[in-house]
Amino acid sequence: MPTTFTKIASVTVGAGGAASMDFTSIPATYTDLCVKLSGRSARSAQQADNLFITFNSNTTGYTMKALTGNGTSAGSVGYSSRYASFAVDAAGSTASTFSSHEIYIPNYTSANYKSFSADSVSENNATAAQSDLIAGLWSNTAAITSISLLPEVSTWVQYTTATLYGIKNS
Repeated sequence: MPTTFTKIASVTVGAGGAASMDFTSIPATYTDLCVKLSGRSARSAQQADNLFITFNSNTTGYTMKALTGNGTSAGSVGYSSRYASFAVDAAGSTASTFSSHEIYIPNYTSANYKSFSADSVSENNATAAQSDLIAGLWSNTAAITSISLLPEVSTWVQYTTATLYGIKNS
């Protein structure tokens, strides 16, 4: 199991928002990567936006399976996409709430396809919270050297924060 999490970089969105949050020049000195995100999109009149994740600016080769639930119902979905994606709070959610996400990427420097998992919770105090568990695959053998996080429709609001950690196994 991973034993050491080392903060590589952190991004906090300032006033005026941001179209994306990017981690570039990721060092190849770790075993795995972990991204932790507290996010909210400026998408108007909606309770959620989609969070898109790209590796190395590549928009092809992503497949995912997701288990979803909202407190009253559960479901599953599988899909191929040009991005890895899941729900993030938007302007229609309860004021000042941010969704929480963790994306784990093992063996990010290997010459194999890259798997990833994600745990995502978006909340809306007026209704039920949405929770997603995601298993994904990026069908590319390149080492991951950059990660971009972007909302599908709008921009990130102020105080959205993402932190990238490198993980070394003992």
